Amino acid sequence: MSHIAIIGATGRAGSQLLEEALRRGHTVTAIARKASSLAGREGVTPKDVDILDAAALTDAVKGTDAVFSAAHFSTIPAHAIIDPIKKAGVPRLLVVGGAGSLFVAPNVRVIDTPNFPEEYKAEATAGGVYLDTLQSESELDWTFLSPSALFIEGERTGKFRIGQDDLLVDATGKSWITFADYAIAYIDELEKPAHSRQRFTVGY
Repeated sequence: MSHIAIIGATGRAGSQLLEEALRRGHTVTAIARKASSLAGREGVTPKDVDILDAAALTDAVKGTDAVFSAAHFSTIPAHAIIDPIKKAGVPRLLVVGGAGSLFVAPNVRVIDTPNFPEEYKAEATAGGVYLDTLQSESELDWTFLSPSALFIEGERTGKFRIGQDDLLVDATGKSWITFADYAIAYIDELEKPAHSRQRFTVGY
């Protein structure tokens, strides 16, 4: 079993990654501004950290086998995560990505489509920059998992499809995944790496 760190462990994606990791017997350093809300949970070491404090984040992730980052792209730039992880000597970074950088046609990303919501553009744009930064990263073994267009609360089914760079849609044209099933796909990747230095996606 691995000892992992989850940055943003109290958020919607991070909390499901935490639950899935614990379900499979991994131990977790849970990192968030108010991670102490997780105190007392078996297998969890909560650490209250301001993620933009590089020294504190370096100390928090030191000694772990891999780090999951579920931090928001628009407020936490890529190097605020990447640099402390490298300094701490952690070999793997698994980033909770966004759907905006996935493709719906050749050279047409989700964010480029006419109906893409304006309120999500800043986060989606920053997510694309984050992915570009990872793709030029030569030291870390990174993975970037983009969810489907709708990333929602819902059932843990264990039934989903894996894709690469194109948006996945179901038979009705809907593109969606629950946080719980996304977490299954990502802990699978932790345990059996299949997308080293790659982006991939998951959906129904």
